[in-house]
Amino acid sequence: MKLVSVRVQTPVGHFVRVGALHGEAIIDLNMAYARMLADQQEAQPHRLANAAVPATMLALLEGGASAMAKARQAFDYAVRLGKPARGPEGETVVYPYESARSGEGVRMMAPLPNPPSLRDFIAFEDHIAATSRKRGQSIPAEWYKAPVYYKGNHRTIIGPDEDLPWPLETTKLDYELELACVIGRKGRDIPEREAPEYIAGYTIMNDFSARDIQFQEMACRLGPAKGKDFATAIGPCLVTPDEISDLNALTMVARVNGEVWSEGRFGTIHWTFPQMIAHVSRGETIYPGDLFGSGTVGGGCGLEMDRYLNPGDVVELEIQPIGVLKTRVVKEGESKR
Repeated sequence: MKLVSVRVQTPVGHFVRVGALHGEAIIDLNMAYARMLADQQEAQPHRLANAAVPATMLALLEGGASAMAKARQAFDYAVRLGKPARGPEGETVVYPYESARSGEGVRMMAPLPNPPSLRDFIAFEDHIAATSRKRGQSIPAEWYKAPVYYKGNHRTIIGPDEDLPWPLETTKLDYELELACVIGRKGRDIPEREAPEYIAGYTIMNDFSARDIQFQEMACRLGPAKGKDFATAIGPCLVTPDEISDLNALTMVARVNGEVWSEGRFGTIHWTFPQMIAHVSRGETIYPGDLFGSGTVGGGCGLEMDRYLNPGDVVELEIQPIGVLKTRVVKEGESKR
């Protein structure tokens, strides 16, 4: 499945709902499951659906394999019913995808708007080699001993087609082309061979960086912090592992104002997601919804080219079959979303 989160505006406020893409439509999984239960003559379909297929992405992930299996049942049932499908009390089950992208009553959000934690790795050898050369250094020997990461701000997640206000008066705003995985099971001391079972899905990640501020911080042997904590974009959807036959074959592309700035292949990664999971879970528990960024693919940022973003730029990161993660950089106060 290609899982998404949408924000639905109603007369009594807005609500965030988890859905799944089907062609040009978004199926509300919780409401589809409630409709299925109602058709089976269950007395309290909404109550049972809320427990079996929670209405938000994080709660769905926390429900584990059982909740995900029921979500697939709900998806298949709604597909069979078709677009006229309604909930037990006439609620909307199917939303037009284009309406969600344009924000007309319902709009796309980050697929996981509220991850419990964010860890971003530096797992591509080509990238750390390039950034090390800029400092007149070689790759540290320690990098080859274990996957290295920092913890980012999990409360500043932005989604697809969302504006990024120009941050912190930086003069070197940069994008970073990454793939991310989302954890789907709680675990500790996980062997590498079992780690793939803990991955709920994959999404595109743009680890925006204010390079001048980042390097000032890291000169003090800590960080990054303010140089990255202002925003991380993920989206447009969370693709379950069964939808990707060969992760290493994925092509990664970054465009700025329609011009290709970066191209790479995920298979060039040195530290794999299973290795990351095994490393992080040593003596530490990981939880559903934890977000792991791969780090920047080789050539996947402006830093490597001494080329940076400007207000008004539109950044598009593309990794198929996940899609395109689009962000517009705006001056403070200009954002409409």
